[in-house]
Amino acid sequence: MEKLTKEKYIEAIGRRKTSTARVRITEANKMSFIVNEKDAKEYFKTEVERRLILDPVVKGGIEGKPMGKWQIEVKVSGGGTHSQAEAIRHGLARALIKDDVELRGGLKTLGFLKRDPRAKERRKFGLKKARKAPQWSKR
Repeated sequence: MEKLTKEKYIEAIGRRKTSTARVRITEANKMSFIVNEKDAKEYFKTEVERRLILDPVVKGGIEGKPMGKWQIEVKVSGGGTHSQAEAIRHGLARALIKDDVELRGGLKTLGFLKRDPRAKERRKFGLKKARKAPQWSKR
């Protein structure tokens, strides 16, 4: 696979439920994480969500490599903030694999490459909710 230069980037898409994240990673001198043109710490209020988006970099077997070598830019839409954080994690893991294929095994065992397809089921005609039917009466 081709290695990154200053002007090149790697793009990947991550999804979860109805959230979609377009992740671009570029080599940089220091680590920066931008989500929808805001700093990640400003966009994600809770510590859990901030940890979720950095999981592929921290836990993904990149310990031997310098952690501050990525500039990560994300455009995310749909769903709630937690779902968006998981979509970003999915996209970031995919982008890191495009750069270095050897990371695939570690990221796969951690479950970061799985797309979580669960979404709300649509409401069907004649029913109150997706599966809840009106009370049945014999007469």
